Amino acid sequence: MRKLVRFLKGYKKQVFFGPLFKLAEAVLELIVPLVMVRIIDIGIANQDKLYVLRMGGLLLLIAAVSLSCALVCQYFASIASQGVGTDIRNSLFQKINRFSHRELDKFGTPSLITRLTGDVNQLQLAVAMLIRLVIRAPFLAVGSVVMAMLIDFKLSIVFMIVMPLIAFVLYLIMSRSIPFFRTIQRNLDRISLIVRENLEGARVIRAFSKQQHEAARFSDASDELTQTAVGVGRLSALLNPLTYAIMNFAIIVIIWCGGLQVNTGVLTQGEIIAFINYMTQVLLALVVVANLVVTFTKASASATRVNEIFETEVSVADTAAAPILISSVPNVPLLEFKQVSFSYHDNDEYALQDVSLQIYAGETIGIIGGTGSGKSTLVQLIPRFYDVSKGELLLHGVPLQNYPLSQLRAMIGMAPQKAAVVSGTIAANLRWGDQSADDNALWDALRTAQAAEFVQSKPGGLQAEIRQGGQNLSGGQKQRLTIARALVGKPDILILDDSSSALDYATDAALRQAIRRDIVGATVFLVSQRVSSIRHADKIVVLDDGCVAGVGKHDDLLRTCEVYREICLSQLSAQEVECHE
Repeated sequence: MRKLVRFLKGYKKQVFFGPLFKLAEAVLELIVPLVMVRIIDIGIANQDKLYVLRMGGLLLLIAAVSLSCALVCQYFASIASQGVGTDIRNSLFQKINRFSHRELDKFGTPSLITRLTGDVNQLQLAVAMLIRLVIRAPFLAVGSVVMAMLIDFKLSIVFMIVMPLIAFVLYLIMSRSIPFFRTIQRNLDRISLIVRENLEGARVIRAFSKQQHEAARFSDASDELTQTAVGVGRLSALLNPLTYAIMNFAIIVIIWCGGLQVNTGVLTQGEIIAFINYMTQVLLALVVVANLVVTFTKASASATRVNEIFETEVSVADTAAAPILISSVPNVPLLEFKQVSFSYHDNDEYALQDVSLQIYAGETIGIIGGTGSGKSTLVQLIPRFYDVSKGELLLHGVPLQNYPLSQLRAMIGMAPQKAAVVSGTIAANLRWGDQSADDNALWDALRTAQAAEFVQSKPGGLQAEIRQGGQNLSGGQKQRLTIARALVGKPDILILDDSSSALDYATDAALRQAIRRDIVGATVFLVSQRVSSIRHADKIVVLDDGCVAGVGKHDDLLRTCEVYREICLSQLSAQEVECHE
């Protein structure tokens, strides 16, 4: 948790003055039994009603001042805890936004969401408890013992015996329950994962009638969390009976021994009542300390998880300081892959191996291959979603790492394999490609993407609302919107990563024709499983198990690349294949 102390620097005033006001409240709380001593020994003993009323007024004044101090402390604690939580949450979100796909794959979405919400909330609670109770509880425990010693040192020996006993009980229970809290956090991650999968895949689950299976899976995860929580609860349930048993035994001893001293005139009745009050304060203070230990243990586990994100090195670092001045050099490829290899796990399992390609400006590049051949991986290296493991990837003859990410990605428009839109208007989604684009530019992109017709049919047109995750759109509509979004920015490099897989053949053909007609001068990457989608490309790259099996035009590859020929035979008739040979 020490590593997160930096977030408290903006709240020094609250962290300093909050505990001071709580300390003042604790001091007043220690004075209350002394006032009660005077009420009993003087006011009640002498039947002096005026004195009792005067001391009662003093108690009300102490209560009012204590309440004011508590409210001020609570105010400071609220400002600091909520402020620290907001700052940590914002910093976490910014760090996650800088993560490359590698780090996102490592943590997983459910875990990141739990850390950003539940773990930060736990840290907020720890900050509030730090300001409100960390000084007050120990001060009350120690102060009660000191005040008891001032009244009668011999009788205060009971406190010296009881405090270690209560502390031992607290330690015994806490030491056995604390390890369960880390398990609870992991169980929460698992439940979050199952819930997310069920909400996102609700249609698939219903299509296969797997509701009962998923309910059982959730029930198992929930039961595991319940069993862990119940285990902690059972241990914690021993806390009050054991501590109160010790305290009540101590009170009996105080009353017994104190009664004897009252008879001999050594102590007064009021002082015995004060002893009992101080004993109660000791117990309550130690129980609060125990709860603080639990709170800070949970916060420590949460802090470890939060720090894990902060301490994770971003594999795709934006280290370039100034934009690269791009100049066209004759015969220099726009993009060049030089013996590029890539592994997702930094080991010898390569998704791409020894890929060497030269791609020139204005070319249309078709990328085809079997499932898992590395098609999407290849194009995801271009905007630096991942960095190459071996080899070099050049843009305009300059290594990609030399470009600021903002400059590099401004040159690239991408429609990913999984169409993703956000809640809001259609226009707001499209303007991700270019915030300054006017409505005419948006309609141009929609027409090219074959999406203008369905957008016009929606009430409001460009201002029509898209629900969360595009739930009110079909798969094909979402794909066409993501293509239009990529086109709005008029990129130098357009990457369509199997982004027309949900389109029918006629719409797919019309889309490809519109791209050839409207996209002038841009380099287009068409990733597809369909031969018909890439057969007219200027250059076709055939991938097989992460390696380049062939590069060339359709007709040439039919003659020279067996992998491409097999793909064509699986989709086209033998006559269609033969007529192109």
